[in-house]
Amino acid sequence: MFGPVIKGKKVTLRPPKEGDAALFIEWFADTEVTRYLATVFPLSLEGEQAALTRLGESKDDVWWVIEAEGRSIGASGIHRIDWIDSHAITGTVIGDKSAWRKGYGSESMALRTAYAFRQLNLHKLKSGAFMENEPSKRALRKAGYREVGVSREDFWRDGAWHDHWECELLRSDWERLQQAL
Repeated sequence: MFGPVIKGKKVTLRPPKEGDAALFIEWFADTEVTRYLATVFPLSLEGEQAALTRLGESKDDVWWVIEAEGRSIGASGIHRIDWIDSHAITGTVIGDKSAWRKGYGSESMALRTAYAFRQLNLHKLKSGAFMENEPSKRALRKAGYREVGVSREDFWRDGAWHDHWECELLRSDWERLQQAL
């Protein structure tokens, strides 16, 4: 399903609208944008529109487009929600390279995390990043995630194996962080 509109100080999380699929095609055609993504995305407009339709119809995903500076810059989601054990996997991508290193990913993660715990009543969120992807690891730590391990040689990219840094955030830990703010 698509998540509701959530406004932060710098970003807005919102459902996709006309034209967003074309932006994703443009972003995912750039190997600098996709080098740290674990999955391969469709590179046709029809494929991207079908992927968005599947996300919108999913009962185990909540997904948003990230908007900042009046334009779409990326996406964030809560995926593979396990409604019985109350946990999910999260992910964020900033596809618009001009929006990198401005704190948009960090704020998107914070908004998404609050929604996961306060609206979906989840107990735990899991995430991760390529070991060498320091900006993503920094943003996840800032959102409260803590390292739980490293899956060695987990992804094959650019002719080499890459380790995957794994992290998680318990609702109780997140609640304590919110009280400290």
